[in-house]
Amino acid sequence: MSFGCKDSTSIEKSSRVVNLPFYNEATFTPNWLDVGSNAVNTFHKIPAFNLTNQLGETITQNTFKDKIYITDFFFTTCPGICPKMTANMMVLQEEFLNDEEILLLSHSVTPKIDSVSVLKAYAENKGVNNYKWHLVTGERKQIYDLGRRAYFVEEDLGEVKTEDDFLHTENFVLIDKDRHIRGIYNGLNKTDVQQLIADVKTLKKED
Repeated sequence: MSFGCKDSTSIEKSSRVVNLPFYNEATFTPNWLDVGSNAVNTFHKIPAFNLTNQLGETITQNTFKDKIYITDFFFTTCPGICPKMTANMMVLQEEFLNDEEILLLSHSVTPKIDSVSVLKAYAENKGVNNYKWHLVTGERKQIYDLGRRAYFVEEDLGEVKTEDDFLHTENFVLIDKDRHIRGIYNGLNKTDVQQLIADVKTLKKED
C-alpha cells in the first residue's frame, strides 16, 4: 500500500506532483492544501513526544525541528516483516546519509524488551548511523498512541483497538518539517520505497 502518489508503472525517482498532499486520518484521504495557508497551519500535526534512543539520548519533537523524517514501528525480536522493513530503512539511510535535512525514526512496539542496550546492539548489528536514524523505546502507551492516533499506521479501519492489542504494521510514514503527514508507504515494497525517496525530494522543494 502506498498513498505517496506514485506511478505504479515505474520506480523512477520522480514525482508526478509539484506538492504532496496532507493527511489527517486513518483512511489516508489526500487533502490538497496550499503550503503556508491557514488551513495547513491548523491541520493535523504529530504531537509532542518524549522517547529514548539507542544511545540513551532523549528524543522529542524538537529533535526533528526543521527536519523531514520517515518513521516506522518495529521490534528487535520480530521474525517476520521487521527484518525486511529494516533493510528498506537502510536503503533510505544510504540515500540520505549526507543530507542533514532528513532523519529516520523507528519506534519499538515491545519497549519493555527493547531497552537502550538492546537497541544499541541491534543498531550496531544492522549498521545504523546513530545520528541519522533513531531507534526509540519508552512508555508503551505513548508509543502505541503515537502509532494509532498520530501516525495512523494501522490498516484495520473501523476496528476498535485497546491498549492491550499488539501494534504491528509494515507502513512507513513521511513527515514534513512542520510535523504534518505527507505520505504513507508499504515498507516491504521496493517500488513504494523508491516512491518515498522521490517524494522526499519533492517535499524538499517546498522550502
